[in-house]
Amino acid sequence: MIGFTKEKLSIRGRLKGQSPFTNNLSHSPLKEKGIQGVRLISNLTKIVLIVEYDGSGYYGFQLQANLPTIQGEIEKALLKLTGEQVRVTAASRTDSGVHALGQVVCFRTKSLLTPETFASGLNHYLPRDIAVKVAHRVSDSFNVRRHALSREYNYYILNNLMRPPIRAGFCHLVTGKLDILAMNRAAQALIGEHDFASFATSAGVELKNTWRRVYQAKVEKDGELVIFNMVANSFLTHQVRNTVGTLIRVGLGKMTAREFHSIIEAKEPALAGATAPARGLRLIRVNYKNHF
Repeated sequence: MIGFTKEKLSIRGRLKGQSPFTNNLSHSPLKEKGIQGVRLISNLTKIVLIVEYDGSGYYGFQLQANLPTIQGEIEKALLKLTGEQVRVTAASRTDSGVHALGQVVCFRTKSLLTPETFASGLNHYLPRDIAVKVAHRVSDSFNVRRHALSREYNYYILNNLMRPPIRAGFCHLVTGKLDILAMNRAAQALIGEHDFASFATSAGVELKNTWRRVYQAKVEKDGELVIFNMVANSFLTHQVRNTVGTLIRVGLGKMTAREFHSIIEAKEPALAGATAPARGLRLIRVNYKNHF
């Protein structure tokens, strides 16, 4: 059977940092004999993970020197689990402090561990604020970014007079009463294919292509929570947060829907209003043509 067993390590083994998982690692899977199904697995060298995380304590998904990142934690866990130095790729590179319910992460491996073992094994090593929900083996031709049809984000606003001690890390407090209808009217102008340069944060970097296709943009109210949902083929840096910051101005009566539309039409980098805080943003899912 291809897989692993979790067994008790000796005290000496634990002190040496050995993994409690026995990994059937094949350095030449095409040459393996006598194991039914290995030929099939040898052609599926990529693993996809669906990952959930609280981004509060991390400087975004992507690796940064000497700073904690989601990618860094996953790669450290993979090294402990498989013994391989693996580089992972994400479908959507979330910023510092942004959360995810359904981030999609992909990597190549020579390991013959089952997908179920990858999920449980990685969760054994990952910190408590990062978890693998499920793992799949996929075709070697799969590209986690290029094959994604759309990404979906929610932004959570707590529209209340009182600050939320428990929810503070997962929503943005706005004390003034928001006009949801006005926000929705303005948001409809986002739908379709547009040049969203005005909603991009360039940070001194030349923006090469600022055209994006937005499939959905809507504002809903659920009690004290105001939720902005946006689905697009991909997003510019800070695009959702800059959009939310501007829509909040509309909701507070500080900007009209026409003025919001004129910001889109201006196509001027960083023209949109103040960037909403990262803590309210959550990557909900990444959509593909075929389910894993």
